[in-house]
Amino acid sequence: MVKSKGFDNRTRSLFRKHARLRGLKSLRYLIEPIQVGEKVDILLNSTIQNGRPHRRFNGSSGTVIEKRGQCYVLSVPVGNKEKTVISRPEHLRSSKQT
Repeated sequence: MVKSKGFDNRTRSLFRKHARLRGLKSLRYLIEPIQVGEKVDILLNSTIQNGRPHRRFNGSSGTVIEKRGQCYVLSVPVGNKEKTVISRPEHLRSSKQT
């Protein structure tokens, strides 16, 4: 039988959380909405599978283009190109520019 190459293939250790960090994330992402044009970091939350972008974008940064329903449309630079990523706010964090 052929091995599955699904969306979450080889993510066992990538999405594993530390024992004290398990459970749901705080509801801060609902209190502080993300504005269009803001820089955000993509940090995937393994406890919530809905609206999660592909794992290749984990740890990357992008700019919010628009809000589409509950999700945000991001423009993420990859090499010389700009990729479009759709993600829910549970997997996004506002970038702190210092």
